[in-house]
Amino acid sequence: MLSAGTWLIVCGAMLYSVLTVTPLMRRHTADDWDWTAPILPLVVDAAVVIVVRLDAVLSRLGHHGGRWPVALRWITGTITLALNIADSALKKDPVGVAVHAVAPLLLIVTAETGLAYRRAITAALAAQTKRQQAEAAARERAARERAETEERRVREEREHQARLAREQREHEAEMARQEAERREWLAAEERRRAEEAERARQAERERLEREREQCERERQRERDQAQAREREREQARQRAEREHAERAERQRQALLAAGPAAGKLPEDQARQIVTAAFVAGLSVRAAAQRCGWSIGWVAARYQELRDHHPNGQGPAEPRPLAELPHGT
Repeated sequence: MLSAGTWLIVCGAMLYSVLTVTPLMRRHTADDWDWTAPILPLVVDAAVVIVVRLDAVLSRLGHHGGRWPVALRWITGTITLALNIADSALKKDPVGVAVHAVAPLLLIVTAETGLAYRRAITAALAAQTKRQQAEAAARERAARERAETEERRVREEREHQARLAREQREHEAEMARQEAERREWLAAEERRRAEEAERARQAERERLEREREQCERERQRERDQAQAREREREQARQRAEREHAERAERQRQALLAAGPAAGKLPEDQARQIVTAAFVAGLSVRAAAQRCGWSIGWVAARYQELRDHHPNGQGPAEPRPLAELPHGT
């Protein structure tokens, strides 16, 4: 990417320099030699190409050309800059000077920056190569150490196996002498352990049977207690529901039994009377007479109650007053 970008800038700057400097050289050259006008910018640009190319090669190889390449870079860059801005400078055109200075300055900065980038990349690659070589040497050294360790381990293992074999033979000889005595003792010990194990298993079976019967009795008692508590809760709930329904019905009957109102009742009380009348199935006029409010207001409350009802109509059977909406 660095090489492609550098050459793109160099080629663009060369083309721009040839197109800019050739008219200047043609005006300052004898008429018979007009055809030589492009030679000077081409020579300067050839020097630029040499500098950029050789700097790239030396940077890739990790070397530095010394002071002469630096001098050549700056001389060619300065000459290119001077030739590009000369025509505008002679015409005293500062805008033209600034415009024609862009390509040479960009070329100079790109050459220096590209050289610095290449040196940094070369140094990084050298460091990476050195690190990889060090890692390879470390791996090789570790492999040698592992081989030596494995060889030493195998030698020690052989010695250990030989010593174990010798000890095993001695041990087998000793065991052969004790085998007869141990055989009779083991047989007697086995019979004794078998009898003890049988007695222990019998005792464990009896204990488990007793625990199982006790657990079964406990579970049955807990189930009986849970059923009794459930029956008590159900009876209490049914009793509370009956009491609640009775209170609501008494309240509704009391509101409706009051008869026509002597005047316009407060809105909260009027809403309760309208709700009770809606539940009882009374007409809008009858409800208006009992609360003292207008028929239109009562009709609006009836509509709100119908909106709260699932099918949009009044309930088929009266419900407790506390379970009905009071409107907003």
